[in-house]
Formats: sequence, structure tokens, C-alpha cells
Amino acid sequence: MCVGPVRGQNPAPAALLDRYCVTCHSEKLKTGGLSLQSANLTDVPNGAETWEKVIRKLRVGAMPPQGMPRPDKTALDGFASFLETSLDRGYTAKPNPGRATMHRLNRTEYANAIRDLLALDVDATALLPPDDESSGFDNIADVLRVSPSLMERYLSASWNISRLAVGNLSIAPSTATYRVRPDLSQDQHIEGLPLGTRGGILIHHNFPVDGEYVIKVRLWRNTFDLLRGMEDPHQIEISLDGERIRLVTVGGHEDFVKMAENPGAFGADLDQRLTIRIPVKAGSRAVSATTILRSHAQKDDLIKPFMRTTIDGLDITGDPSVDRLNIEGPFKQTSAGDTASRRKIFVCQPTTPKDELPCARKILSTLARHAYRRPLKDSDLEEPLSFYQRRRNNNGSFDAGIESALQLILASPEFLFRFEPDPANAAADTPYRIDDVALASRLSFFLWSSIPDDTLLTLATQGKLKNPIILEQQVKRMLGDPKAEALADNFAEQWLFLRNLKNSAPNLDAFPDFDDNLRQAMRQETKLFFESIQHEDRSVLDLLNADYTFVNERLAKHYGIPNVYGSQFRRVPVTDPARRGLLGQASILTVTSYPNRTSPVQRGKWILTNILGTPPTPPPPNVPELKENAEGSQPKSVRERMEAHRADAVCAGCHKVMDPVGFALENFDAIGRWRASDDGAKIDPSGTLFNGEHIDGIVGLRQTLTSRPEVFVGVMTEKLLTYALGRGVEYYDMPAVRRIVHDAGTRDFKFSSLITGIVKSTPFQMKIKAPAVVADARQ
Repeated sequence: MCVGPVRGQNPAPAALLDRYCVTCHSEKLKTGGLSLQSANLTDVPNGAETWEKVIRKLRVGAMPPQGMPRPDKTALDGFASFLETSLDRGYTAKPNPGRATMHRLNRTEYANAIRDLLALDVDATALLPPDDESSGFDNIADVLRVSPSLMERYLSASWNISRLAVGNLSIAPSTATYRVRPDLSQDQHIEGLPLGTRGGILIHHNFPVDGEYVIKVRLWRNTFDLLRGMEDPHQIEISLDGERIRLVTVGGHEDFVKMAENPGAFGADLDQRLTIRIPVKAGSRAVSATTILRSHAQKDDLIKPFMRTTIDGLDITGDPSVDRLNIEGPFKQTSAGDTASRRKIFVCQPTTPKDELPCARKILSTLARHAYRRPLKDSDLEEPLSFYQRRRNNNGSFDAGIESALQLILASPEFLFRFEPDPANAAADTPYRIDDVALASRLSFFLWSSIPDDTLLTLATQGKLKNPIILEQQVKRMLGDPKAEALADNFAEQWLFLRNLKNSAPNLDAFPDFDDNLRQAMRQETKLFFESIQHEDRSVLDLLNADYTFVNERLAKHYGIPNVYGSQFRRVPVTDPARRGLLGQASILTVTSYPNRTSPVQRGKWILTNILGTPPTPPPPNVPELKENAEGSQPKSVRERMEAHRADAVCAGCHKVMDPVGFALENFDAIGRWRASDDGAKIDPSGTLFNGEHIDGIVGLRQTLTSRPEVFVGVMTEKLLTYALGRGVEYYDMPAVRRIVHDAGTRDFKFSSLITGIVKSTPFQMKIKAPAVVADARQ
């Protein structure tokens, strides 16, 4: 039985451990699989893995648990500080940066590398399969496996990309189809399309060569081939790079009668009217199709029951809706054109036959240096030049020879994998500092998800990146580059679960206003919000309590914010304390809900995992589902049903930790709207947290989360470090994490201070020599 705590005292670590911890964490009970009965406090580093778990629980106030005697906060903080100091001293004396394994480029990194190497945007999702995830991210080296089928996909991609980049005139005609999500409401302006238009589609298509192409626009129709919007005349505008290439009038009395008489024939005729064959210059070009807003519309101001217009497939009133846009070609190819990729590749042009080989060498050495991300050896060009010469000698042109060599470079393991060869004099199991070239790659893939640019690679080749001043200058430069948007697109979207938003499909009976416009607006709000923290170098604590956000008209209506009009996002103040920071944003609230209701469990788990760094244990097998309200019975709120569910002793242990956190968000419904009741019952967002603190809702929860800033900043640092290293953060990395957090604290936890701290950290700048079996895998 536990003895009650003596208030005001600060027991020595051993006494505190025996009095408050060993009762549950004894050799006999091993609660949570942990025994502290024989723990040695005179050699804390030797038990680092155990003590790091203890520190994590102590810092968030989760141990001792509710209902058990606990010392005062000063004593607990003192014990945690004692453990941290002991572990950090041990790390300083014997650093452990971990091992770095061979790292395949993931799909996003591959596409970005192609973009930066060849000035060519490619859709990697059409070329390569999705990557596996681990530790919350898809760039973790251990799960980026290689198979024969995957290598075939890489070979096929290298062939297609090289032909596209060079502009091969023998490219066969093909069809690219761009579809509009069926739940996109097209009665409002789409960002990027001309003002004075409604709905439609805007895409960027890469036209491989100069030639003729066929552009086809197909309007939405239901299963009876009836098209929406045919009762009144409308004008469909098709544009290329913002210039109108066709204006088609659809609808009106005559068209409506034709559709009523023979829907299939009318639809086929309309498809032909919306088909264009035109010459197009090679390169990436914007293609759009949209409806021009009528100047004297009689029905535009009618009151609509829902903000979503696609809720009823039988409703054919309103504006026409674009279903898809097809681009076919090329036909009648005339030339390779003057594309950005050709300008990037062909840094010289031979004027005589004797100039060809020197020019080819210059082109291929430039490409290989950036593709391989290191200085070249003489042997590096032997195979590419051989491929060039073989194609050139076999009735091929100079461009065809370069294309063949480029295909080889793009399929090379030196491009597809990130190697960090150990120096010959590196001793086994001994940490060493990686060279500048490896550091440049780590830095560029961390901040840009791509290859180093010429500036970074040149500095690395000169051995200047090891200079801390120059390194910090490069970090600042790279964070200011548009390519640093990758931190929002890849890091933040995975950390915050935003990638799950595209699959969110709330029940339309419960949430009839939800559409793709709202889904996209939710995602954009959080992305712009994260980018503002990054670009303005704000404190990362603002992610939790900032008094501003970004909305367009659609999202502003969702939040009840007045006087916001148009599809363009703009920064607005947040006057409602409940809406401040990430926890008040609809994207987070939606991805942590079920289609038909909120989920305090999912929301609590999200906060415990991503904000506090203490993910709950997985549920035991055969846990019963939460009972839904029965038809005709007195409806119960989610909280009432959860309380009945938690009465099961098997469920109670985890739910008493997760549920109070999730209940604090219950005033937000499953798509993030504010509400006061749930199924007629007044919502009670209050609860007692795992640290014994009572809160009365989202505002109190946020205050608790920000009261210990080093906890949230520490978790964000762990997530960033995981993403930066391409491996999970282990217990032996925690001293480095604490050092980064401590140093960032002296700079108000500014975003750049975390990034710089990670780049300068031991795990980022050092590694341990891999075992022989791993080191030989490259051979």
C-alpha cells in the first residue's frame, strides 16, 4: 500500500522512487511492463531506455496516476531534472547518433528531384506506387524497400521522363484525363480561374513537343444522361494559358428539348462541340474550362437549401458542371520546342560533328553531378557516354544520344538511393562526423525534399559546410526558398494527419453542406497557417494559441465569420478563444472524427500522440464497438454513450486518459462547426486530465497544453528530427532533443531555431559505421 506524500518536501531521487513508483512498478506487478524496483540511480545512463520513458511520463504529469499518492510538482520536476541531467552528461561523454542506412528516394522526393534536375514537373503517382509509412512519415529508410517490380517501374519512369525532357518527336499520342471530384460544388468561383466565372477545372499539363493536341471537355450528367443546367443558356469557356480558345453556348430552350427527347444523342453532340484540336507549343501549360457568370441571371439569387450543390444526382437545375477534361496528342509533331527542360539539359549545342563529344561530356557531367549529388569521378561518365555514343552511332541524333544517357542516369542507384559511404579509417561502432557532401544531401532532403542546388553542392564540395556560420546561412537561405514549401506539404501534412482529409467523407444526411470545396478550404487553412509560422519565423507555440487564421468565403461561412467574400484566402483575426490554433481548425477536427459523429477517443489520441508525445497503448483484441443510438429510442450524446462504454474494466484504463482530452473538443461537431448540444443533450466538455487538472473545455485544455511549452516543443522537435533523419527517434536521441529545445527556448522557440538546432545536432551531423553486411550492400 502506498504511503501518502509529504507536501513541501523534495525527497532524494531514491527515496522518491521507492515511495511513489515502486509500488506499481515492482518486479511482481511490472505495471505497463516496467519494473523500477532494482533501478540503479548511480548509473542512470546505463538504463537510459527505461529512464527516458519515466521522464516522458513525469514531464506531462501522467505519473503517478490519478488516485495514487504523488509528491508535489517541485519534487517531480526535480526528479525529472536529475534524470535528464544524468542522461545528458552520459550522452556528452559518449554520443550515440545512431546508424544511417541506405535510403531510397520516396515518391515525393523522386518527383521533386526530377523537377530540380530537369525543370520538369511529373506526376509521380502515375509512375510509381505509394510508399510505406513508419513513425508517421513516408520517408523512413527502413520501410522504403526495393523489389524487382519496383525497379521495373523506375526503369519505365526513366524512359518516359527522359523522352519527355528531351522532347522526343517519336512520342506516340496518348490521352491524359483530369477529373473533377464528384462532390465539388461548381456554383462558386474556383481559385485560379478568371474572375466572373463559376466552377470548372484548372490543370497544368506538360505538352511534350510542338504539335497538335485535342482538348475535350465533358460536362457532368447523371445515370439517365441528363445534364445539369440545360434549362437556361450558359457559356463554357475553354482557355490555354489564360487565353480563350473556344466559347461554347450550351443550354436554353432548344437544347433542353433536345436533351429531353434523346439525352444520349444530345450529350454526344455537346461533347463534340466542346472538343478542340489546336497546335500547342511544348512545355507546361495551364488548361481550363469554366462557366462564365451570367450578367442577368434570374435564378442565381434563389435561396438554396444547402451550400453543397451536388447532394442530389437527380437535380439537374443550376449551372453546368465540368466532369472531366481530356488532352490527347501529340499529332503532327513539328519540333522538340523550346522548353524549360531542354534549356536545363542542353547547356551547349554542337555546331560541328567534332563538337559533339565534348558537348555531350559537358551536358552529362552537369546532369550526373546534380543527380548523384556529389563531385564526379572519371569513371562516373564512362557508362553515360557509352550509352550516348551507342545511340548516336546507331542512326540516332545528338539529342537521341543525350536522351539515352539521361535514361541511364535516372535509373542509376546513385540517383535513386542516398548513399553515405563510411570512410576507410572509420572504426566499427564509433561515431564520426559525416562529410560535407553527405551533409548537403541531408539538409536538402530535410528542408526541400529534393536534391541540393548548385550553391549548396558547391559549398559542400569546397568543404565549407562544416563551418557553423556558413551552415546557418544556408539554412536561412533554404528556408526562404519556395522549395521549402515541402515542409508544409510533406512534414506538416503527415504530422497533423492532413493527408487523411482527402478520404474524409462525412455522412451527407448529418452534414449535407460538406463538399470538396470545404474539404480543400480546410486543408488550405492549416497549410497557410503552418507556413505563416515558418515564413514569419514565429514561435512554434503559436501553432497552439495564435490569434489569427486564414479563410476564404466558403470556410468563413462554415465558421460563422462575417464579411469574407470570394475564393481567395486572406488572413483574419480569431476573436473566439475556442478557435485559436490548430485545435480550433476544421481540418484537424474532421480527420479525428467518424463520418456520422465526433470521436473523443480519436481526438484524444491525436493530442496525446502529436502534441504530448504519449500515445496510448493499442486497444486489446475484441473490444466492443461504441453503441449507436437505436432507432426510436431516447437519443444519448456521445459522452453518455462513452461513459457506458468506459464502464467495462477492459476499456477503462486507456479511456480515462484519452476521453477527458477528447471531450474538451466536443463543442466542435464532426466537421468542426461549433455546437452547444449533441442529439438534444447539452454538451459537457469538462473533465479531469491524467495529471489531475480539471478543465472546462477547449480553452482550458489549450492553457494546460501551453503551460509546459517544452513538452509540445519537444514533441514537435522529435517529429521534425524523425522526418529529417528518415528514421524513428530512439531513446538515445532524447539528450539531443532536449539540447535543441533548450537552445530554442533562448530564442522564444522560433521556428528557425528548431530547424537550425536539428541541423547542428549530433544525430544529424554524425553517424556510426554500419555493420559490414550493410556496408557491402552497395557493392
